[in-house]
Amino acid sequence: MRLTIIGCGDAFGAGAHLQTAFHVRSGRSTFLIDCGTTTLIGLRRLGLEPNDIDTIFVSHLHGDHFGGLPWFLIDAQYVSKRKRPLIVTGPKGIEKRFLTAAEALYPGITKGKDCFKLTFVEYEERKALEIGGVSVTPYEVKHPSGAPPYALRFHLEDKVLAFTGDTGWVDVLFEVARDADLFISECFQYDVKIPIHLDYLTIDANYAKFKAKRTLLTHMGTAMLANADRVDTSRYIVADDGMTLDL
Repeated sequence: MRLTIIGCGDAFGAGAHLQTAFHVRSGRSTFLIDCGTTTLIGLRRLGLEPNDIDTIFVSHLHGDHFGGLPWFLIDAQYVSKRKRPLIVTGPKGIEKRFLTAAEALYPGITKGKDCFKLTFVEYEERKALEIGGVSVTPYEVKHPSGAPPYALRFHLEDKVLAFTGDTGWVDVLFEVARDADLFISECFQYDVKIPIHLDYLTIDANYAKFKAKRTLLTHMGTAMLANADRVDTSRYIVADDGMTLDL
């Protein structure tokens, strides 16, 4: 299983990084974890085909995490000529939010002739979803976005892949991260504690309790990037666009 970082940035373009999207290719499925507005650009840069993606798992409904979905539809209709089905999972109301965003960005795009089957599946708290050989369990976290935000814990190929999504500190992260082969943690700040995002010093203070095999820091803001040289690289991998990790 290979994870490719399409984008690891925040919503504001800090460090000129693209917005959040992780591409996972396994023996049974190829999927995205989150789909920020710049995802299609990142896929093209890396030579990854949108049509290869079976499922897009969305953590929460902020544009830098789901805003790339309308461009998937536009590309599917006009460029990639997609035929295979696509499943999008996310919080309650994701389909309505998608339709609103897509029509605002490209009027009429959702009303044309369907070229492929697009299905939306909503999360239920701590209830595992089985899709295409991948099991994902959502855990509600703390990040107001108009619908419940979730950390996501994936099981596939006898591996565990965990992702905080965007969140302030919540103890459920211990459960999300436990024994994960890779724990992807947002790390927006370095030493400033805010209610809706994590900071490096808090993450590091709880490192031993996560019990993850590897931890990847992502979604870094300007202040965190300025302190990236202070990260303990014996504990953490610092994300960068285009990076690949094999699990």
